[in-house]
Amino acid sequence: MRRRKTVLLILEPARMGPLRPSPGPGGQRLLLPPLLLALLLLLAPSASHTTQVVYKVPEEQPPNTLIGSLAADYGLPDVGHLYKLEVGAPYLRVDGKTGDIFTTETSIDREGLRECQNQISGSPCILEFEVSITDLVQNGSPRLLEGQIEVQDINDNTPNFASPVITLAIPENTNIGSLFPIPLATDRDAGPNGVASYELQAGPEAQELFGLQVAEDQEEKQPQLIVMGNLDRERWDSYDLTIKVQDGGSPPRASSALLRVTVLDTNDNAPKFERPTYEAELSENSPIGHSVIQVKANDSDQGANAEIDYTFHQAPEVVRRLLRLDRNTGLITVQGPVDREDLSTLRFSVLAKDRGANPKSARAQVVVTVKDMNDNAPTIEIRGIGLVTHQDGMANISEDVAEETAVALVQVSDRDEGENAAVTCVVAGDVPFQLRQASETGSDSKKKYFLQTTTPLDYEKVKDYTIEIVAVDSGNPPLSSTNSLKVQVVDVNDNAPVFTQSITEVAFPENNKPGEVVAEVTASDADSGSNAELVYSLEPEPAAQGLFTISPENGEIRVKTSLDREQRDSYELKVVAADRGSPSLQGTATVLVNVLDCNDNDPKFMLSGYNFSVMENMPALSPVGMVTVIDGDKGENARVQLSVEQDNGDFVIQNGTGTILSSLSFDREQQSTYTFQLKAVDGGVPPRSAYVGVTINVLDENDNAPFITAPSNTSHRLLTPQTRLGETVSQVTAEDIDSGINAELTYSIAGGNPYGLFQIGSHSGAITLEKEIERRHHGLHRLVVKVSDRGKPPRYGTALVHLYVNETLANRTLLETLLVHSLDTPLDIDIAGDPEYERSKQRGNILFGVVAGVVAVALLIALAVLVRYCRQREAKSGYQAGKKETKDLYAPKPSGKAAKGSKSKGKKSKSPKPVKPVEDEDDTGLQKSLKFNLMSDAPGDSPRIHLPLNYPPGSPDLGRHYRSNSPLPSIQLQPQSPSASKKHQVVQDLPPANTFVGTGDTTSTGSEQYSDYSYRTNPPKYPSKQVGQPFRLSTPQPPPHPYHGAIWTEVWE
Repeated sequence: MRRRKTVLLILEPARMGPLRPSPGPGGQRLLLPPLLLALLLLLAPSASHTTQVVYKVPEEQPPNTLIGSLAADYGLPDVGHLYKLEVGAPYLRVDGKTGDIFTTETSIDREGLRECQNQISGSPCILEFEVSITDLVQNGSPRLLEGQIEVQDINDNTPNFASPVITLAIPENTNIGSLFPIPLATDRDAGPNGVASYELQAGPEAQELFGLQVAEDQEEKQPQLIVMGNLDRERWDSYDLTIKVQDGGSPPRASSALLRVTVLDTNDNAPKFERPTYEAELSENSPIGHSVIQVKANDSDQGANAEIDYTFHQAPEVVRRLLRLDRNTGLITVQGPVDREDLSTLRFSVLAKDRGANPKSARAQVVVTVKDMNDNAPTIEIRGIGLVTHQDGMANISEDVAEETAVALVQVSDRDEGENAAVTCVVAGDVPFQLRQASETGSDSKKKYFLQTTTPLDYEKVKDYTIEIVAVDSGNPPLSSTNSLKVQVVDVNDNAPVFTQSITEVAFPENNKPGEVVAEVTASDADSGSNAELVYSLEPEPAAQGLFTISPENGEIRVKTSLDREQRDSYELKVVAADRGSPSLQGTATVLVNVLDCNDNDPKFMLSGYNFSVMENMPALSPVGMVTVIDGDKGENARVQLSVEQDNGDFVIQNGTGTILSSLSFDREQQSTYTFQLKAVDGGVPPRSAYVGVTINVLDENDNAPFITAPSNTSHRLLTPQTRLGETVSQVTAEDIDSGINAELTYSIAGGNPYGLFQIGSHSGAITLEKEIERRHHGLHRLVVKVSDRGKPPRYGTALVHLYVNETLANRTLLETLLVHSLDTPLDIDIAGDPEYERSKQRGNILFGVVAGVVAVALLIALAVLVRYCRQREAKSGYQAGKKETKDLYAPKPSGKAAKGSKSKGKKSKSPKPVKPVEDEDDTGLQKSLKFNLMSDAPGDSPRIHLPLNYPPGSPDLGRHYRSNSPLPSIQLQPQSPSASKKHQVVQDLPPANTFVGTGDTTSTGSEQYSDYSYRTNPPKYPSKQVGQPFRLSTPQPPPHPYHGAIWTEVWE
């Protein structure tokens, strides 16, 4: 619990004689009657309310680091107040307006602060500061704000051993588990940043013999070497180990030292102190040789092994300087001046070591507390506060200050403690000033007071005061001290200057010469003397800073540089007239300077060059872009006209909007870029102009289809059946004069690939073989390749790729015929494959049909012959039924050439010239409609009629036509007649009427020439029930041929 201390304020009237001094060791002592002391207790002023401010900041912060804001953190005013640092320099500075506390160029080093040296471990490091707060509006008495900054330790120091080499002597018969203390490492940092751990690093020869144990001893980590094995000096007399120390900072710091262990001969017992810790008190200012305390250790050995030497162990240098330790007796005495105010506690260790061959040692802790003596008189410090500054012990105070205005801050302190530091402070003499306690947070040994006025000051009555302050402590006998301050009362300047015009407006042209006069202002002051002497100055707005100057004597304003209206067209100047009073008073006026324009700026395009992109095929007079032009001038000087330079009529520009129009429709393929210049002319006198380049880039539109460059539609390529799968068999290449995505082409097979033999790369156009080639695939393949671009909508081109699947190109005539047929065949019809393969299948079907037809016809003929025979017997005609004719007029005469031609393969017979029969016009029309030819194979042969297989609708009855020319009413085909030969494979039974029927010749049923048309069965053109309609057997019709589709027969007239 904190003990309350009493501060006595001693008032010494001016009429009292001087107090008789009583000399003492610490300064001047005043002997006061007890009655006067009791009176002073009643007159002591009451303390005022203060705010305690505490901040925490790490040490070693860079300059201008914000520690805290008094206004923001503690709700203190931030407007209309002045903050001033009274205590805390050179480590701190305070912003006068906001109360923000910053670090300075002098770094705060916790280990270097005097306040934090020799303090108890674990105690916070405190840096005290004081800030005064003065109300500038009410000009009241300042407030004093006391604060503390707890300087937090950072890990900026590395722990180190006292020596890079540490030597330990251990006897060779040391028991396993014995401990030997290792000298401590020290770290200037504190707390977690101090020494945290030790680590022992040993070589292979010592790894099994030694270990490390760290013991906690009075908040210290004591490293101890553990003997883990038997030592043999004859085998190994020394070991070099490494001991590493590391602190607990982040990141940690570490260092190491060489620990050399020397194995000694046997010394059985180590010294032992009577107490582990010795405590003593020592009065400050004790004389040299004064006994402090004696430490004592015992050793159970005998002789030299029991003789003990006492030494300091890792004691601070200040301990070795102030105290002396007797090596033989352990008596500690004073050997230097001990001052409690410098050091209040001495803490160190004493080492007791025997004198054996292998010495052993023990350690004890010693704590010496220094007792205070009243050897310091109170200290009185007088310094300025707030706006009041002191110089050479003098303060200047205006006569118009309010009552209780602080003119100084008085700090009274005593370096002693307890009652010796309890100080009483008073103002001596009859003066209008008194002391008021400034802080409640101070201790009895350190107090702060405001020296403030008690009545209004009057310069005309008293121009200055000398104030004496007396401080007395409570020691026995008491000590006292005095200090004085001279206060100078300053006359008041209470009239401010006044301008004749508060606002002055002038017009001033730009591009002026520097130094020209802009305006002149005048002010007056009702005061006299120096308070009426005026000094003119300018406080321009930021934009006018450095542009204008004013004569301090006469108020003449001049321009320092040439003005530019385009940069700024007006300036506002604040003119200040200040008198020479103290404090100075000011009057202000405003001068408005309007800058007049001149045509000094060229028109300026917003860009150094314009690039526009338009789509092709855009209609004429469409906008293609817009330009922006500005002129820094104003009025007519800024009115700009635009035109196209080197105008060829392709482009026009609209004034006012800056829109560029095209007079033509663009075609990118003809011209992709247009370049021209625009001219801008302002309306100034003389006019000014500017130029800018314009580039029109025509963007592509998908208005061109891909163009096939290879292969040509008439080309072909041989593809043998041995071609490997995946092999490229052809390459389609194409071009597109468009650009971009409109020129990106894709390839596909649109037709002609019914077997799926081929595949084309969608991007490469390479055609590859995808399936094995079979016999049915032989022949010409026409691939319809579609090449499309990626435009929207897409355009495409078509290529014909002819691939001839065969072993060789021996039959080029056939290949050329197939190519011609391919070009004449519509693209939606596939011509791929081997026609002979299909034709062979058709021939088999035809052969089967022909055989079946011959059998059926034979049966019909037999039945017809039987029926006719029966009817002829009963007929009443002019001839007998069944009478054998001597000559069959209608039996075709076989021709040797015809027979030979029918058997030859691959040989084409020539078409005979048509012979027009001598008939009427109906007969001629019939021949034309049927397109038959009378052919003769050899001289003497009967003529033959070549009739088509397919009769067109409306064809006349051929039987009725030839019946009019027939000498007999009927025709019989006998087996011995030529019609029954192998040449005729189809025999038809004639109806009762005399009718002619023709049949197809087997020699014209096939052809070596290829055709893509399949064989078709022709349906009968006339109903079977029609009178006179012959019975016909329809056969599959082969592809067109000069002789295909016709039947050969002979006619005799």
